[in-house]
Amino acid sequence: MGLNWKQTLQSTASIISAFIIIYELHKQIKAGRSNSGLTTLPPKSRGVESLIGNTPLIEIKSLSKITGCKIYGKLELCNPAGSAKDRVALAIIRANERLGKIKPNTGDVIFEGTSGSTGISFAVLANALGYEAHICLPDDTSPEKLQLLKALGATIHPVKPASIVDPQQYTNAAREGARKINDDPNDERRAIFADQFENDFNWRIHYNTTGPEIWRQTEGEVDVFINGSGTGGTIAGVSKYLHEQNSDIKVILADPQGSGLANRVNYGVMYDSVEREGTRRRHQVDTLVEGIGLNRLTWNFKQAEQQIDEAIRVTDRQALKMAKYLCINDGLFWGSSAAINCVAAVKTALKYGPGQKIVVIACDSGARHLSKFWKVASDIPNDITMNEILQE
Repeated sequence: MGLNWKQTLQSTASIISAFIIIYELHKQIKAGRSNSGLTTLPPKSRGVESLIGNTPLIEIKSLSKITGCKIYGKLELCNPAGSAKDRVALAIIRANERLGKIKPNTGDVIFEGTSGSTGISFAVLANALGYEAHICLPDDTSPEKLQLLKALGATIHPVKPASIVDPQQYTNAAREGARKINDDPNDERRAIFADQFENDFNWRIHYNTTGPEIWRQTEGEVDVFINGSGTGGTIAGVSKYLHEQNSDIKVILADPQGSGLANRVNYGVMYDSVEREGTRRRHQVDTLVEGIGLNRLTWNFKQAEQQIDEAIRVTDRQALKMAKYLCINDGLFWGSSAAINCVAAVKTALKYGPGQKIVVIACDSGARHLSKFWKVASDIPNDITMNEILQE
């Protein structure tokens, strides 16, 4: 009698489960028809700042096919101002508002020293949130970035490329600009120096958002994370978060020529005699690549250093060829930093073998680099091969 009761209960449960499954399938089919093939749409939101983060992750099909790995790009270029720096700019502004250092719609000013992308993020958010943006940057920054900053209404302070020890270096110039306003008793405005290189809120926003997003989007299936380092915030925050989830995940620094960070990671020495501050022709580093590579240790990079397993040096020629390869083979028109990350991803895949799941950051669009990096990359033949990229 007891056995029959159990069998009846099990049968009833199976029938109910089947009905639930059929009902859910029916809802999904109905929803699919009503959406006419649309992908999942985000809910409505308010203000450009609400669009920052939750960026897509896509597989880079050509690189996966060549290497036998799954290589993914985290599309930080889909942030509203076009780069991962949107996250940092918003975090710094909100933190300074909480601390009472600035207040919107009062004329308060945000100063920042940048090679371009962070300045654009601050300019966009300053407009959206009620501030003025003053951007100090090298005068050899790509014209596209300069023109965009001008269009956004930012006050631009171009300075000669110089070492960090020079008082006129762009970071120092931004710090001094904020100090002058704050020290002037006749100026009612308040000003902050955003200080992205040394600001602790930089790496923390990537720890709190970018890292968790990658973990969820890969469903915890990630073996390697690769990125370059400008301020060091992205690689620090993401690597810290990912290592807390799985300490076996490799973290690899992709570093451009002229930067000393690869030497620091691989050999414990910041630079050789031709790379130290004050000796290079161009500062921050001697390369076509903008936004990554340094010859000094920042606070944010120091937070990353213990998490990084190795560094891969990538030449300008490799980056240029990879950028063209991705454009022709995948329709991905990316900037120089993303190209460097992809060269490092292929080298990593070939070194450690097939089957790995590798994530790189797609930092910004090629549209930011038309007159410098892409002016040269455009001349590379469309039939460029991966062997030709790696032979450099």
